[in-house]
Amino acid sequence: MIHPNDSPDMYETKLPFPTRPLLCCNDETVEEYVIPDEAREEVLAMLFPGEPVPALDDVLYDLHEGKTFIVRDYRVTWERGRNWLASPYYPSSGGTVIDWLPAEYDDGGGDEGEFPLDFDEEEGEGKTDIPPPF
Repeated sequence: MIHPNDSPDMYETKLPFPTRPLLCCNDETVEEYVIPDEAREEVLAMLFPGEPVPALDDVLYDLHEGKTFIVRDYRVTWERGRNWLASPYYPSSGGTVIDWLPAEYDDGGGDEGEFPLDFDEEEGEGKTDIPPPF
């Protein structure tokens, strides 16, 4: 076990893995953990902020990048004194776990912010057949 999931400082304690520099879209270099394949499921379960935790083979959508990804390709960085769970596209667009949505949100166009919503003009409420994220 790497670290208990219910620990109050799980985000603020460095993980026991080596790191490498990662240049991000804002020209900032952060530390990216090099997590071995056999530890990826445990790290995901520890840092994922909700339930259910997605499976490593699940496909999700990165809201910032406007693309889908396989969960096992996630990244974890150490920056500003904490661990950040991020999509594989983090260096180019900055998407962290809060930007992960079900793959159904991908409309195929890759345009950030376009969701398959229909609005009821009378009610003013958005309606969709896509389940809410997690």
